[in-house]
Amino acid sequence: MKIPPKEMFNAHLLFFVMHGAQIGVGVQGFQRIIYQDAHQDAWISVLLAGIATHIVTFFMIRTLEMYGSNDLYGIHQDIFGRWIGNVFNVIYVLYCFIAFFSVLRNYIEVIQAWIFPNIGEWFLASTLLLIIIYAFTAGLRVMVGVSFFSVILSLWLVLMLGFPLKFASVNNLLPILETDFRSILKGAHSMTFTIIGFEILMVIYPFVQDKKQVSKYAHLSLLATTTIYVAVMVVSLMYYSGGEIQRTVWATLTLFSFISFPFIERFEFIVVCFWMLIIIPNLCLYAWAAYRGTIRLINISSTKFIWLFALLIFLGTLVVQTRFQINGMDTKLSRAAFYIVFLYPILLWLIVIMRKKVMMKK
Repeated sequence: MKIPPKEMFNAHLLFFVMHGAQIGVGVQGFQRIIYQDAHQDAWISVLLAGIATHIVTFFMIRTLEMYGSNDLYGIHQDIFGRWIGNVFNVIYVLYCFIAFFSVLRNYIEVIQAWIFPNIGEWFLASTLLLIIIYAFTAGLRVMVGVSFFSVILSLWLVLMLGFPLKFASVNNLLPILETDFRSILKGAHSMTFTIIGFEILMVIYPFVQDKKQVSKYAHLSLLATTTIYVAVMVVSLMYYSGGEIQRTVWATLTLFSFISFPFIERFEFIVVCFWMLIIIPNLCLYAWAAYRGTIRLINISSTKFIWLFALLIFLGTLVVQTRFQINGMDTKLSRAAFYIVFLYPILLWLIVIMRKKVMMKK
């Protein structure tokens, strides 16, 4: 791939891109799902999931370094040929589409549940999609800038976790390692939906200028994400009892509901509204990744693509209405993402290594 210099960005911004792609709607209520498997050792499951992201990213970077300036879609075509490679590309585009839709639909549900229960899905979906269209049509560098400001402007939310600690009990974390290791691993597997997003590296890699620095900033980003998730889980475990966590759908947002100031009574309203800035990088990057795969299949401009993409997403929000449907969609996405994001990059690396050895022998 020949990328114009004006479309490339510095390697240190990759930290904000990957971190912004990972932190999204999942952090609002992942505690309940992990606790069902690992109980008070749920923080260990979160830590193991973070370590798994480092391992997978290591193999992603090794594969990308062999191709220099090509992305996942080009690697598919090179390894499997044009037709079979495009089948894999279609699968990845569909994955990006479903991930985009899942983030959007979950956030709409949060807005309706916490602030505006009487506003229709169509209005919230159209409003958010117009913002995404505006950012998408401005180009990748603008979306990278959105990721940068999203991370910087949301740092204050991490500091707010100190308020619930006033009512927390360390005894809720004990005894450590009482849960069997299989359950802890099952809890780490349940983190899939929450911690995905770093796979954007497979598509955005060619657009990074100093590729020697990619590994450094990618792993720093994963470290920051893992630290935040572990911190949120530990605070939640110390604050809630086991029964409360299993009954609380949005445990993180509920933590903020106990925070109040003399001039702000319902602090969680601000957090829910501000969360839009956090999910925008998720949506922009998934839409952009889907576009990069689509142009490998058909000749379409970015403007036509994003309007058609947004129309399909909008129609999807009119179909998926109930909490049961949303949970089912999230569960299926999590299962698919485990294979696509965590297992497939390692398998792809093995295929590339074997192909390279065969070519060298020939």
